[in-house]
Parts: sequence; structure tokens; C-alpha cells
Amino acid sequence: MANPKQKSSKSRTRSRRSQWKLRLPSISECPQCHEPKLPHRACLSCGYYKNREVLEVKSN
Repeated sequence: MANPKQKSSKSRTRSRRSQWKLRLPSISECPQCHEPKLPHRACLSCGYYKNREVLEVKSN
């Protein structure tokens, strides 16, 4: 198995790990009820996806 010839410095390791960033999920607007929702998923407030009702939503 290959082993490194030289020790990786702290700055080299940290600069490589600096790219591990957290991103916020993208949020789109539901075309039916205009509530925020995740893209490519059914809306949790109205139950529609691609102009069809796919979930039954209980109204309180």
C-alpha cells in the first residue's frame, strides 16, 4: 500500500478542507398555493406536484 513520502502540513490540510462548506437547500415556490417548498417534491401544504394532487392534506 502506498504511503506518503512527506508529512502534509497543517496549512495544506486546512486549505483542502476549507472547501467543505454547508449550503442552504434551494427553495422554490409552489405554483398552486405559493408556499415555499423543496424543488422536485410535492408541496406539503396543498399536496400538489406537477399540477396534480398527489397527497391528501388534512385541513385543521
